[in-house]
Amino acid sequence: MNRTIHKTLEPVTLEGFQCILKPSEKYHNYSLSAIVDAELLAALEEDRVEALKWATTKLKNPKRSVLKPEPWEEVAEGKYKVKFSWKEETKPPIVDTEGMPVTDPDLPLFSGSTVKLAFYQKPYIIGGDTYGTALKLVGVQIISTGSSAGVDGDSMNEAEVAELFGTTEGYKAGDRGFTDPGDDF
Repeated sequence: MNRTIHKTLEPVTLEGFQCILKPSEKYHNYSLSAIVDAELLAALEEDRVEALKWATTKLKNPKRSVLKPEPWEEVAEGKYKVKFSWKEETKPPIVDTEGMPVTDPDLPLFSGSTVKLAFYQKPYIIGGDTYGTALKLVGVQIISTGSSAGVDGDSMNEAEVAELFGTTEGYKAGDRGFTDPGDDF
């Protein structure tokens, strides 16, 4: 089965709770959710069909199997929310607009920030009879910060993610993304 890396060509907006640069205190994992358009979703739906075909060949009893819902949900006409989660061992590279790694855990990367994403869709089977697909993040490029408040053998490093996205105008590592309250406007 071929792995297709999907990439958002235009920046997408983060929406909802985000734990991108430091894990949540409660669950000790990372998460990202963003809104994508119908064009990207059409490619994901096509990709899902192929992934599910593969998964059905691995089921113990296909007649008694349970198909899980898509790993996205429609939130408005032509807008879909995609969610990703990962552990420290499978943390994808995160870069700025010039391809430099971003590691500051206190960067205000909240709902309203814009990013570009690279990810793939992976089939899964649980217990031999429950199956579906999950979205796995390959890399993130931060375009702007909002002001509201496993190691896979095929994973990419920071240089490869930077090359995948190229450079663009926007956030650069070292920018805090907010104005000091003491600054004059």
